[in-house]
Amino acid sequence: MNNASPSKKIAELGLVLPPAPPPAGVYKPVLVVDHFLYVSGQGPMKPDGTLMTGRVGEQLSLEEGKEAARQVGLTMLATIKEHFGDVDRIKRVVKVLGMVNSTPDFGKQPLVINGFSELMSDIFGPDLGVGVRSAVGMMLPGNIPVEIEAMFELHKAPGS
Repeated sequence: MNNASPSKKIAELGLVLPPAPPPAGVYKPVLVVDHFLYVSGQGPMKPDGTLMTGRVGEQLSLEEGKEAARQVGLTMLATIKEHFGDVDRIKRVVKVLGMVNSTPDFGKQPLVINGFSELMSDIFGPDLGVGVRSAVGMMLPGNIPVEIEAMFELHKAPGS
């Protein structure tokens, strides 16, 4: 069992984080309440700062949608680093809401969101990297294929 910190796992896996996207409205990208970190909905930002686009089941296949969900995970990590700081302060994934821009007849949204969940499992471990989850189909802004919001538990500060 590898007990590497999340930041070390990111480095070991050779992951490249895209730039953190600026807020697209009136909201906080991240918010800490008690010992929980809430992250607003994130889209799949590419390393060049543009967003992936396309509808799963139309322009994008299941595998391309899954890759977009994985990219959302990288975008979320970039947002956490930019607006919160050290990813090593995160203890576990608690809750994930995955939204897939998909055609009405596409029914495999959970398989698309696995791209995000598998990445979190790789970084935080198979227990702490997997939390409760929902995966739904809907229309998304800017024709992005996937949007995900998440809640993480933080390690308690010493003496708290």
